[in-house]
Amino acid sequence: MIAQLVALFIGTFVSEDLACTVAGALAARGELSIVAATAACAAGIYVGDLGLWLAGRVLGSRVMEWPRVRGALTTARAEQFANWFDQHAAVAILGSRFAPGTRLPLYMAAGAAGSSFVLFARWTLIAVAIWAPLLVLTTAFIGDQLRSRLGDWFTWSGYVAAGGVIAVLAVSRIVRRLWSCRLRQYATAAISRIWRWEFWPMWLFYAPVGLWIVGLALRYGGFRTITAANPGIADGGVVGESKFDILQRLPREWTIPSALLEEGTPNARAEKLQAIIDTQGWGSSVVLKPDTGQRGAGVRLVTRSDEAVDYLTLAAASVVAQPYHPGPFEAGVFYYRWPHWTTGKILAITDKHFPAVVGDGRSTLEDLVWAHERYRMQAQTFLARLGARRSDVPAQGIRVGLGIAGNHAQGAMFTDGSWMCTPALEARIDAIARAYPGFFIGRFDIRYRDRDAFMAGLDLAIVELNGATAECTNIYDPAATLLSAYRTLFRQWRLVFAIGAANRHHGRPASTSQRLFALVRAHLRASTPFPISD
Repeated sequence: MIAQLVALFIGTFVSEDLACTVAGALAARGELSIVAATAACAAGIYVGDLGLWLAGRVLGSRVMEWPRVRGALTTARAEQFANWFDQHAAVAILGSRFAPGTRLPLYMAAGAAGSSFVLFARWTLIAVAIWAPLLVLTTAFIGDQLRSRLGDWFTWSGYVAAGGVIAVLAVSRIVRRLWSCRLRQYATAAISRIWRWEFWPMWLFYAPVGLWIVGLALRYGGFRTITAANPGIADGGVVGESKFDILQRLPREWTIPSALLEEGTPNARAEKLQAIIDTQGWGSSVVLKPDTGQRGAGVRLVTRSDEAVDYLTLAAASVVAQPYHPGPFEAGVFYYRWPHWTTGKILAITDKHFPAVVGDGRSTLEDLVWAHERYRMQAQTFLARLGARRSDVPAQGIRVGLGIAGNHAQGAMFTDGSWMCTPALEARIDAIARAYPGFFIGRFDIRYRDRDAFMAGLDLAIVELNGATAECTNIYDPAATLLSAYRTLFRQWRLVFAIGAANRHHGRPASTSQRLFALVRAHLRASTPFPISD
């Protein structure tokens, strides 16, 4: 008897109707009391309903953007829906029991919106107390007809068969869910990360590089040697350097203009920004980013004063402002020069590709992201950036950009751009680098309009310059091998340490170990309010 009651309880998670039908038939045969059979089904249904509310609470706003939920609700605003649900809980919950297909989205949305759990639990209990007995008693009432048609179905072998039916239904439901389009895309992305190393977690990918750096530190006089690689940049550009200060030391004709918005009230900083825009004639589109940002976090394109205020409210620290350069191209050029050289060289060039999807008139932006073989690998980054726009349906042929930050972690695709390295470009980069006193190794991030002009060294707009810990980002080319990536990084870090050691030999100072440790610790502990960039 206990086993049967447990089976009925669990069976409600697969199909409430089937479980209640089996319970009524068992009660009709006298195998179970009508009270026990009804209680087992009611308990399972009630627990399942509470589980839907809790699942919605855990998943939060993502539930409100689910197409099935959006289609079932009259409002998309969580606070308004929560107030409405609390005021009409009785009608909503009791009505959903008799309206097929509405219970799951309604209950999950109630949890996601933060409705009252007490009210939900109370009225759900009442609804289950009406619904479960109704199904079980109806089945028990017609039990004689069922017995005449099913014969000995509900003997012990019948129980096994009924259990098999429930098991088959459960397995089929799980299989359908696992092989639904979205979950199949999610599983494909998760599994393909095994060999698509460019999407590995940084701690995993950099583990061998970390060991190499330890070896270099032992060879070249300690970790602080890298802080002497670029004496003209604070601490060599290891971490925490001011992007604005670096930009001010580069030739103006080859850099995007910039301004520093130091700490202060959001409105005062926004007014200062507007004054700069008006004075310099920057136009309405301005890029804001943290002065000491890392890995592209916090890059925002603003076009209105209220957007600037919102950004500056979150970004309490100093912010760099630049007029937006539309590109459409961007390159990462890694440069190095030994202290005794008169001219430097380009070590690597990265050709950056900004993510975009093309509408088909039917699919939402979220669907288009998940359908893309590459973008699904960073779907959470894109969907967080899109926010409520993820449910928009772009028209046929309309191209929608998914990001403006030329950063791999923010969704840009990097390919090897060594084919763009010409003597003219190398000469231009070298001239710019030598114009910066105390700069010897690092990466220029450059926007440009025309490839031929860029390769001729004529069309360069430097977005920023990164110092000692910059990457040769061409390693993330999808066509590159893991071995070639490590080979490039090993060479890059050997140059950083060797150049730093050479500068120290010529009397250039290096930061103390204590300062270097403090900088790295502060960087690791720091949290940015902008994990996702535009």
